[in-house]
Amino acid sequence: MKWYFKVIAMFALAASIFSCKKDDMNYSDAEVSAVEHLYSPVDGRAVKLLNSASAALYFEWESALVADGGAAQYEVVFDKVGGDFSKPLYTVASDNNGNSNGANISHKILNQVAAKAGIEPGTSGDISWSVYSIRGMKRVLSQANRKLTIKSLEGFAEIPDELFITGEGSEGGAAIAQALPFKLVGNGEYEIFTKLEADKKYIFTDRKAADGRIFYSEDQTKLKESETGINTVTKTAIYRIQIDFNVATITYTEIKSMGVYFSPSGAVVLDLPYQGKGVWSATGVINFKQESWGRDQRYKFQMETVKAGKAEPIQLGTQKPLDVPPNGSDPTYYFVRILPNLSQWDDKWKFVDAVDGHPTKISLILQGDKEYTHTVVPN
Repeated sequence: MKWYFKVIAMFALAASIFSCKKDDMNYSDAEVSAVEHLYSPVDGRAVKLLNSASAALYFEWESALVADGGAAQYEVVFDKVGGDFSKPLYTVASDNNGNSNGANISHKILNQVAAKAGIEPGTSGDISWSVYSIRGMKRVLSQANRKLTIKSLEGFAEIPDELFITGEGSEGGAAIAQALPFKLVGNGEYEIFTKLEADKKYIFTDRKAADGRIFYSEDQTKLKESETGINTVTKTAIYRIQIDFNVATITYTEIKSMGVYFSPSGAVVLDLPYQGKGVWSATGVINFKQESWGRDQRYKFQMETVKAGKAEPIQLGTQKPLDVPPNGSDPTYYFVRILPNLSQWDDKWKFVDAVDGHPTKISLILQGDKEYTHTVVPN
């Protein structure tokens, strides 16, 4: 059938040369061929999924042909062995926004596929995969498919829609109605900034109710589920707790301090003591730095942390690039995100002029039921 698409493509190209001068050209979906050959991974390959954000498996296939000579887009589809892909377990667009004939698919996604296929956490099972070629509204499934044997991660097949912390060791106390919410930061990934009391019990639960699912960790590394599970810490401190249900892991990072990082000085110039329930706040005076072009007022936040016994500074900055002071009362200007890298000038805000040399209350708010944000109130 390839010769058919090649001939059609040649005629379509010639026709387009004559029709390009017309002003009333209408786009129509071109015919697209099915992918004939799947290259990688080979049929029957066994893969052991790894608990790493960078772990991935590369899928590759032969390019499809399009009647008008253009390019096709692709999706990788997964199903149970013997399935016809009419109701796939999972669908993933190929690399380059669906335009590549290859897809680097993370182990986390493959673990979700395994769970949907009924493969129990930590065990091995088979799934099947194939590829759709797409042009506009036309979708054609390849007649080829391959089997993949997956040893799944020890993650959770049913990931909770919400997550809370409660118990005498938590800031909300033992009353379930006062449980503090985690923030959903990714697919199956939660985090919370909170204070924990040493040697006092607390749990994680998916509901503010007595019949909620209970999650805990015996070693502060692997997450488990049990109606009788409990958690404790040996040190009273403020923690950033990160939970990933995809791989059943939990990470505790102690927060030693939080402060306002003034970019012109390249240092923290105002410490923000912890006020409770994910809020740091202080009133202080910040003097802008005089430069030849004016006074520099750029800032962000920096916290000093200890993770697995190792000190590590982490910065918090803008959700998108900014290089202007706030304009009006748009709350999104003050939204905060955890930055992947340290820098002096990237991802910063600008103080309003009224802050310069005057007492100002600055608060950083990292709570699970709202956008991470901060406030700046000159007195």
